[in-house]
Amino acid sequence: MKNVLSLCLCAALLFLFACAIPAGAVVLQATIKGTVSDVSLANNTLTLSDPQQYGCDYGSGTSAPVCSWTPLNTSTLTGTVPDSAAFSVFAQHDQAVAVSLGGTGGTWIALAKLYGSGASAEYATDEIGDIGSLPTALIGDYAVSAMTIPNCSACTGTSCMATYSNATITSGKMIVAQQVLAPGESLFFNGRNDASSVNVTFVNGEALSDSCPGYSGLIGGVQPVSDYIVHVVPPIGSNAAATGATPSYALTTTSAPVTTTQKSALPFSALCILGLGIAVLVAHRRRN
Repeated sequence: MKNVLSLCLCAALLFLFACAIPAGAVVLQATIKGTVSDVSLANNTLTLSDPQQYGCDYGSGTSAPVCSWTPLNTSTLTGTVPDSAAFSVFAQHDQAVAVSLGGTGGTWIALAKLYGSGASAEYATDEIGDIGSLPTALIGDYAVSAMTIPNCSACTGTSCMATYSNATITSGKMIVAQQVLAPGESLFFNGRNDASSVNVTFVNGEALSDSCPGYSGLIGGVQPVSDYIVHVVPPIGSNAAATGATPSYALTTTSAPVTTTQKSALPFSALCILGLGIAVLVAHRRRN
């Protein structure tokens, strides 16, 4: 009888465990900042020297997190580039931010070229790859967001190839340009009187499959990754004041997401459910 009850309890726990895991992304991102020391067309790689990793201390959760850049215990970090456009954008001594999945380096899914020096160096003029994963703000108080639309006939697990991308350019808090882009198409805006402009090209991408018939409710899997090329011509006399606000960083997608991703609540939910199950099982055995 005890064995039957134990099996039932395990089955119930597995069911609750599955329900607690949302569909979507479960692979953590590493955000790195450094100086470009090498750009290799032959190896398809970009190397950062003196790399620093961004992270936040959330403490007890009752106050705002403390976020900072922490030097890594390595002099350089290398990863493959997300798009060959990187070779015409980045050069030695450029300041850059790079994002990789599942660890530091190896494969960069996104790159940002930082502008100039001083306070303005916290802003990007160019972004390549999965721009929604980058924490950097664009210079000139611009922002680019995009939402990929899945091709439901080309899905694997939680990801599909993207048929289109709905791209949006904002200036301050105002939407100034918006367009649905097919792979290879671009959206351009130069409607301000400060000689600045923004160009967004959707190269190709992925989208979550949860909106496709038969794919809703799938769990786990790597978050969709897309490839964009963004270039901003800075406003005349660009400086910290011209950008409007102090840049803020985030470990995951910012206010300009490329795809909708749901970060898994796996660690906390799993521990809670497992702890509950153990407590119930122990109590049951004591009663018997």
